[in-house]
Amino acid sequence: MASLADRRRAMQRQETTIYTPPGWPERVRPPGAPDWEVTATEFLLDCCPADYRRYQLLRRHPVVLARFAVTFVNAQVQAGRDGLGGVRVSLAELVPPEVVTEAVDVWSQQQAWLVRVQREVTLVEEALRGKNWVRKM
Repeated sequence: MASLADRRRAMQRQETTIYTPPGWPERVRPPGAPDWEVTATEFLLDCCPADYRRYQLLRRHPVVLARFAVTFVNAQVQAGRDGLGGVRVSLAELVPPEVVTEAVDVWSQQQAWLVRVQREVTLVEEALRGKNWVRKM
């Protein structure tokens, strides 16, 4: 029987042969690594509304959860674009100009974060659907 140290070395060797593309979420183990789907599921649940956690179907079938997460995050990105486009006009008469500028900055930061999350959930969904990436030399 292999010792714990032997198993860890074997896992490390396996992980070094697995490639993930730029934008892969740090919290998710690479596809093919032990328990990678568990880490993917937890990551995807964190990207969705909290009430998604009550549906066992989504925990049992990570690819279904991934589709839900991609759809949800895509909608957030679009809502962010829409909101950012109208924030100056909608707040101009309600708060001082410097507050409007700060609001635009905050919205822009949030939008950038959402775009990163969008890439991450898309990559995780692709991996759950069986996509493999090859490192370009």
